[in-house]
Amino acid sequence: MATSEPPFKYLDEAAIAEAMLNRDPYDFAFVEKAIRGEFRDQILADVPKIPDRGSYSMNSLDYGPSFGAVLQELMSERFRHVVEKKFDLDLSRCPPVAVMMGNTSGRYNEGYAHPDSKHKIITILVGFTPYFPYERGRLRVLRSSDREDMAFEFTPEFGHMLLFRVCDHSWHGFLPQKAQRMSLQLCYVDSEWYVWRENWRHQVSAVAKSIPFVKKIIDLAPRRIGRA
Repeated sequence: MATSEPPFKYLDEAAIAEAMLNRDPYDFAFVEKAIRGEFRDQILADVPKIPDRGSYSMNSLDYGPSFGAVLQELMSERFRHVVEKKFDLDLSRCPPVAVMMGNTSGRYNEGYAHPDSKHKIITILVGFTPYFPYERGRLRVLRSSDREDMAFEFTPEFGHMLLFRVCDHSWHGFLPQKAQRMSLQLCYVDSEWYVWRENWRHQVSAVAKSIPFVKKIIDLAPRRIGRA
């Protein structure tokens, strides 16, 4: 699966390729330094400014050129080939879609355990938080729907990357924590229709959260248990 695309400038391809694939409780890999450290300050200065909790479509956000270049590398064919090799999958017919989280409110209804949508094939999380000192709020790779039944914890700090294969038991979630929690989610999905759906859903959500009384209803609403 050779590619004519140039080598990455910002992503550390070797570190991502060499990260161990764990099989328990499902296929996942963690990369501590997936983005080259020398670009840290430059990239963090260009991350989107996200005022509220929840995930936002990248089309709804403004960001600077360095962050945009990282996003372009993540969405590239070259990166897809790295992921394909790690999981021994053909993702050529699985388009990528990306959303960004900026904050969590600490309310009871955040971080519920779920295995991800059946339309997602691979989910990848990349941290862009400068520093995350909290014990709660770290994404947990779970053995079951119990958020205490933890196999691994992912801290959403700059350059950390978590990759996992979506399946019926790919449970994950986090304990509520009010904090800045900058994390990009990139998923390879089963259709362009699902890409459109996700972008539309998060764009509508962004508009809704800009209306104060609607935002209050969203903040208090229970989270759906199951796939997302």
